[in-house]
Amino acid sequence: MSQASDFEIRVVPSIQSIPVEDWNRILPSDAGPFLQHAFLSLLEETSLVTLELLWHSSHLALYSMADEKLLGVVPLYLKTHSYGEYVFDWSWAEAYAMNGLNYYPKALSAIPFTPATGSRILAKSVEHQEYLVNGLLQLLNQLNISSAHVLFPQSKDAELLDKAKFLRRESIQFHWKNHQFSNFDQFLATLTMKRRKNIKRERQQVQDAGISFLHVPGRQMTEEQVLFFYRCYAATYQERQSSPYLNQLFFQKWVEAMPDSLHFIFAQKENQSIAAALLVVDKAEKKAYGRYWGALEHHPCLHFETAFYQSIEYCIANQIEILEGGAQGEHKMARGFMPQTLCSYHYLTNPSFAEAVERFLDRERIGISAYRDDLDSRSPLRLGTSD
Repeated sequence: MSQASDFEIRVVPSIQSIPVEDWNRILPSDAGPFLQHAFLSLLEETSLVTLELLWHSSHLALYSMADEKLLGVVPLYLKTHSYGEYVFDWSWAEAYAMNGLNYYPKALSAIPFTPATGSRILAKSVEHQEYLVNGLLQLLNQLNISSAHVLFPQSKDAELLDKAKFLRRESIQFHWKNHQFSNFDQFLATLTMKRRKNIKRERQQVQDAGISFLHVPGRQMTEEQVLFFYRCYAATYQERQSSPYLNQLFFQKWVEAMPDSLHFIFAQKENQSIAAALLVVDKAEKKAYGRYWGALEHHPCLHFETAFYQSIEYCIANQIEILEGGAQGEHKMARGFMPQTLCSYHYLTNPSFAEAVERFLDRERIGISAYRDDLDSRSPLRLGTSD
């Protein structure tokens, strides 16, 4: 696509065309499970990010001109919609349309369907990362693309994007932190009396319903259990009269390809599974992500127990330090998940719209700050307890 004296940036239409060993060489040590070659290539292999679904894989790859060595990658998708992102820009698209302009296609650097923080500009040196950012901006001009969006990057990436005049947007997620708890009761002791009593009451309701729990590491999952989990996952979307982002084949292949990164939790009643949740685990970084949950039977507080309290029990038992609870969900705060401010970065090529969006984001950040202050004032933690 673009060239310098020593480097060339190319648009790669599939992660699968990059050898695994080359991909692994450019990954940062804290890349986590969602940036693994296996995960991103499975999204393509199982037809979840395809041109037909309006996710056009267009990854930016930086190569050495001298020896064709891969030096860096920005996972990138060209999209003609804004589904599956968890950062909402539909109003921007509407504003473009009202003024006779095309917002789509847009360029998106993110993990599809996954609101998890992580690196987005994958390279070992700042110089190579800067080439990739410049290459992304060149791509917008060459293909007449309205904008580029980098979602939930780590702080080192954010510094580069700030330097390149991307606009910063803030959002709130809720994360649980493990302060070296030995057991669940130690965690409860950090909460106010009201929150402790509420959690104990919710857990007791599930226990009184005769519901027990089975934890199954990914490596021990049977085909039958994977299929049951998918039924639960799909049921969550069906109840909202929408379609699941991920398909059954993806989960089957995910368990095969990355079993050590997956931990399943099954709720059982009378020896029959009735609900399930999935944790994606980064053991090296002592981090877990609460991703999916669903139930075929509904009981009071079953969601909280399966997706939150059992996940916290797992994290305590396995010395996991952070559990990311996913996008939105203020109800998580009452269960010990504390608000965290995350950022996304946006570059709009139209100067007038860039200025308008910048003013909008300035106002939005004031609102986010006030919301964060309000959340902090309603903290479930006892006075003197740090989050």
